Amino acid sequence: RAVLRKASALEYKIQRRALRKEDFINYIQYEINLLELIKKRRARIGYSFKKDEIEYSILHRVHSLFNRATGKWKDDVQLWLSHVAFCKQWNAKHQLSKVFSTMLAIHSNKPALWIMAAKWEMETRLSSESARHLFLRALRFHPECPKLYQEYFRMELMHAEKQRKEKKEFEKAKMDLGKFNYSEEILNGEMARIVYRDATQKIKGVEFQLAVLSIAKLFDFTQDLQKEILENLQSNYTEDPLMWDYMARRELELGGALQPPGQSTKQQKVSEMAQREERCCAVFDEAVGAVPTEDMWKCYITFCLERYKRKTNSEELKQKRLERTLSVFNKAHECNLLPEALYKQWLQLLLESSLSEKALEVAEAATRRFSLSMEMWQTRLQVLIQLQREDVTQCFEEAVKHVKSKGTLPLWTLWVEWSEGTNSKEDTEALYQRSLRATTPAESVTMKEMYLDWTYRHGGYKKVKRVFTSLCENRPFSLDFFRKMIQIEKEQESCKMLHLREYYERALREFGSTDTDLWLDYIKEELNHPQGKPENCGSIHWRAMKMLQGDLVEDFISKYTLLQTGHL
Repeated sequence: RAVLRKASALEYKIQRRALRKEDFINYIQYEINLLELIKKRRARIGYSFKKDEIEYSILHRVHSLFNRATGKWKDDVQLWLSHVAFCKQWNAKHQLSKVFSTMLAIHSNKPALWIMAAKWEMETRLSSESARHLFLRALRFHPECPKLYQEYFRMELMHAEKQRKEKKEFEKAKMDLGKFNYSEEILNGEMARIVYRDATQKIKGVEFQLAVLSIAKLFDFTQDLQKEILENLQSNYTEDPLMWDYMARRELELGGALQPPGQSTKQQKVSEMAQREERCCAVFDEAVGAVPTEDMWKCYITFCLERYKRKTNSEELKQKRLERTLSVFNKAHECNLLPEALYKQWLQLLLESSLSEKALEVAEAATRRFSLSMEMWQTRLQVLIQLQREDVTQCFEEAVKHVKSKGTLPLWTLWVEWSEGTNSKEDTEALYQRSLRATTPAESVTMKEMYLDWTYRHGGYKKVKRVFTSLCENRPFSLDFFRKMIQIEKEQESCKMLHLREYYERALREFGSTDTDLWLDYIKEELNHPQGKPENCGSIHWRAMKMLQGDLVEDFISKYTLLQTGHL
């Protein structure tokens, strides 16, 4: 009765004139949950009769609900995919075939859906003919889609592999193969080759070639095909760093494949690995000669760093990798082709290797080359601070001259943090005041907070009050700036409500229209402070209602009610 009552209520909702998608989803979800419950109960009591009357009628109802919903909201892909998932879960192959057919007629502009349908035909229905037909239809709509070609290529190779396995099994059973008509061309992946050749005429780029090659490598009968793809790569993409990167890294794999089987000592393994890496580097050296670009050097350096970071017990191999990496960094730098981002990694490596003089030299050269880059100056200054050099101040001055005022906040924060630990209080204070003038108004907000915090730590309460008053003369401010001052006041033994009111009023002038918590904290202060005046809470509440904008008023009312009832 409960099931009937719930189903009837859901049914009424989807019979209304104004239909809602949520009603259909809720009804479908309820029916699916019911199916799951029946399945569990059947398993528990071991009852397997009357499936036609119970499950099949519910399944039929869910399919019809999905059909109505997808018919009404055709553009909702998620709805279609939910129907697909349901069909797969309950093994409704015939129904799923219809769903895919209708969905692809409406959403023919989405390659992922074509791939999903073709995969299902190939892997679940074991129909390579239907999958091929779907891929060919998809390519009519998307003739230049790399992903479609890749998956079609994979499907043809899977089909060839399946036929090879079938033939092998039949040969084992000594059956007559005459009636099966296995074509040697298909068995050797000739269909995949046709797909690949067709694709290369329409899709240019190394990424596609490498993706196809990685798919071909998964099958052990595609040596000729792999060879053709490699030849294409080498002949058509000699100017592309990705091609050279692949060819160089391939030497690592080839080395492993060429190694004779049998036991080898650790020393032999290390020696073999060193030789393979040397061969890779020889290809990279040829590459940077043929394609002298930043991208090419980046590929070379990335490879060297990857090899250096690999764990090895051989100190000799580790040292060789380090020397090679530093040498490549240096060569790229001499050619003026080292990207800005890699200078930081080079400096880090030099510092780890205790080559501090070289690190200083590199940092200086980097800032000469990228004199407008704030990150580069920041990195150089961090190196100088880490090595405790004397010319830090001079370098900071130089950096501020070169870098535009916008975006210099990290430089100033680094400078004042260093000054706090190194210089006198007077010098640090002068630096804070200078930073407020030098940074943009938006960035000066952070400096004000830092200045306030530092003054309290080193100058005490009276000094921080004076600084706070002077800083309040120039906008903008942050909420944390005021909250910090309120917190400082609360930490005093003789915490005066008069001062707290002043700070709250200043904060509310800036943030009263956008922050409900500030008003509530002010009210709490008046209620809980020994010198507070609870009679002020009414006027504060009235002001809050006037100043707060939009939905914040409701938010404030609900929080204020909780406060009154003692739940906040």
